[in-house]
Amino acid sequence: MPRNRWHILRDGDVLTLARRLPVRFDLAVSTTLQGGSRLRIARQVRQDVWRALSNLRGFAPAVRVTRIASGLEVTAGGQVAGRFPREQAEARIDAVLNDPANRARWIRWAG
Repeated sequence: MPRNRWHILRDGDVLTLARRLPVRFDLAVSTTLQGGSRLRIARQVRQDVWRALSNLRGFAPAVRVTRIASGLEVTAGGQVAGRFPREQAEARIDAVLNDPANRARWIRWAG
């Protein structure tokens, strides 16, 4: 698989963007967003989560976006090979997902 390839899985109201298959969430944090393009939001969230955790050895990001009545439920995280500081990593993901500037940019981009 070329280095720039990502797996995009669609199953009804659920879209998953992942580097590796099968998709595994060794760490995950969820939030809800207003509606928009699930794929565009998944790509933007993946990029920002990767920037926050790029120094985490063995990390392969994954983002799942589910269409719900109130908008979109976004679960970000992914697979980690080996031991890692789970609480610290999930705190970084939570900070990315709940940053008002990020959220506004994602919604603008997905609109």
